Amino acid sequence: MSAQPKLKHSLEEYLEIDRNSNERLEFWDGEIFSMSGVSREHATVEMNVSITLGGRLRVKGCQLFPSNVRIKVPGMPPYHYSDLSALCGKAQFEKIGGVDALVNPSLIIEILSPSTEAYDRGDKFTYYKSIPSFSEYLLIAQHRPHISQFIKQPDDTWVFREFNSLNDTVRLETLSCEMTLNEIYQSISFNVPGRA
Repeated sequence: MSAQPKLKHSLEEYLEIDRNSNERLEFWDGEIFSMSGVSREHATVEMNVSITLGGRLRVKGCQLFPSNVRIKVPGMPPYHYSDLSALCGKAQFEKIGGVDALVNPSLIIEILSPSTEAYDRGDKFTYYKSIPSFSEYLLIAQHRPHISQFIKQPDDTWVFREFNSLNDTVRLETLSCEMTLNEIYQSISFNVPGRA
């Protein structure tokens, strides 16, 4: 018995399906993947970052965009969704398949899930690098206090920083502001080894 072949979609079919869907759908190599549905911890982290960072950016004239904003990714057309994205200055959008896609995020944030962590750290990061304005990437774990930060340098290399204490402060270089891990992980309880 052979396995059922996966249904392949054209880019035009994907654009039509995504435009009429209430879900976040991504397209890759003819396949459509749902990016919807997250854990309570994922949602809490996303909300905490939105509230903390959103307030700090608003007074600076910068903007924070939620997970349903499409981002144009030249290296993997047509566009993709991040958990959060931000920039200082004027947001620029391009119509792709009848919908708006942000073309100039400087910061992209992904909250890691077991099913997407390898992709977010690997291929998706590589594709995001094709966005000319993209210069800072934040990967936030939801099962433990841990943040990976990548900052683009003038020579196009990326500096890596890591934070794993609730007392740590993450400085967002592209936005000139800070967040503590305590703020990011507010209302989340972690299983500490050795405790009942």
